[in-house]
Amino acid sequence: MLDTALTVSQLTYKIKYLLENENSFKGFVLKGEISNLTNHRSGHLYFALKDENAQIKAIMFQSSAQKLKFKPKDGDKVIVTGSITLYAPQGSYSIQVNSMSLSGAGELYLKYLELKDKLKNLGWFDKPKRELPKYPKTIGVVTSPTGAVIEDIKNTINRRYRLVDIILYPALVQGAQSSLSISTQIEKANSDNICDVLIVGRGGGSIEDLWGFNELATISAIYNSKIPVITAIGHETDDTISDLVSDLRAPTPTAAAELATPSSLVLSNNLVDIYRKISYMYQNILNTNQANLLNIIERLDLSSPAKKLNVLSEKLDKNEKFIKTYYTYKLNESKSNLAKLELKLKSLSPKNKLESSIKDLNNLKVNLDLFYNYRLETVNKRLVDNIKKLDNNYQNNIVLKIQKFNYITDILEKVNPTNIMKRGFSLAIDKDFKIITSIKEVSVNDLIKFKFHDGSVTTKVIDKEEK
Repeated sequence: MLDTALTVSQLTYKIKYLLENENSFKGFVLKGEISNLTNHRSGHLYFALKDENAQIKAIMFQSSAQKLKFKPKDGDKVIVTGSITLYAPQGSYSIQVNSMSLSGAGELYLKYLELKDKLKNLGWFDKPKRELPKYPKTIGVVTSPTGAVIEDIKNTINRRYRLVDIILYPALVQGAQSSLSISTQIEKANSDNICDVLIVGRGGGSIEDLWGFNELATISAIYNSKIPVITAIGHETDDTISDLVSDLRAPTPTAAAELATPSSLVLSNNLVDIYRKISYMYQNILNTNQANLLNIIERLDLSSPAKKLNVLSEKLDKNEKFIKTYYTYKLNESKSNLAKLELKLKSLSPKNKLESSIKDLNNLKVNLDLFYNYRLETVNKRLVDNIKKLDNNYQNNIVLKIQKFNYITDILEKVNPTNIMKRGFSLAIDKDFKIITSIKEVSVNDLIKFKFHDGSVTTKVIDKEEK
């Protein structure tokens, strides 16, 4: 019985062989939710896949993980392909994941990001936005004919600006055929060429509900539209690629209608302002013409021969007075210049220059004497100060040197061997004049010289005793 017993390792490796070689446990597809995700620094992913009733461990090695098109996180619904593997040391089995993709809305979101990046690189989002007409005559609306969107837009436009016509281009705004339906109606509106603005929109919903506005057919139709396009898709927090290529994005269909039309109240106020401006301009023109008329009458009055003669006579009198005044001014100016020249000649006289130079030399001599005495006094003062400093430094150095000498002398006195010998010690020296420090260096009959502080003796070793 004992001979047929399996070891734990044998049983574990049998189970491992059966699990890893069973075809149904290889390359299968599994759907579940990620939990306990660990992104190891090696690049491997460790996590568990679970549903409402069970969970299983999983590992995705770095070579497979680096191919993922999204960053996994706890709570993601995913679809994986992989095989069962068993880790023998712990006796635990897990899935070795080879590929992984998001399930449902997550997969759509990946498609959304992929197409968004592609169109961004093509420059579709950099197309210059067109200005909307201030006073449109016809507005086209591409939306469902039965939804609340068209009614909201009609009510808003009728409240704000009744001078515009509304043309509905009915389209499917949800489902597999929605993108084809929307793009076809946008192209029809462009073909009709009767609309000044197009509003393309629908109410809120999930990413699946709004997906028709993230497909290339709808996006291309908006991008290539010759008519300015306002998108009003979903709620304010919903983002679609169609919003990025349109000329203007509105948070709601009602807001789109408001952006597309002017307010009748604002227009009424503008008309009042325009009337006031025209009245003001009319009054200004009237006042200007009246002033011009008075000016012409005055000019005609001044143009009569008698008035011209009087004017010329007055000018002649003024010119005569001006000439007399100018002559008197120039005569005084010449006299003033002559006086200035006389003063200048006097100042240029050699005698005056010599006297001025002598005076300057005397002043310079006085200043030099003062400066010399000041410098001499300053130098003497500095010299006395320096002598005092040198004397102080010399005295301080002498004191320090004496203190240092006394300190060293005291130390030398303390370590002087002679002083130690005076206390009863002696120095033993062998025949080679080496100091003996141990009994082992001495033999019987050796001659040893003992030095005392006041002399020395030579002795012969008769006996020795070691400790």
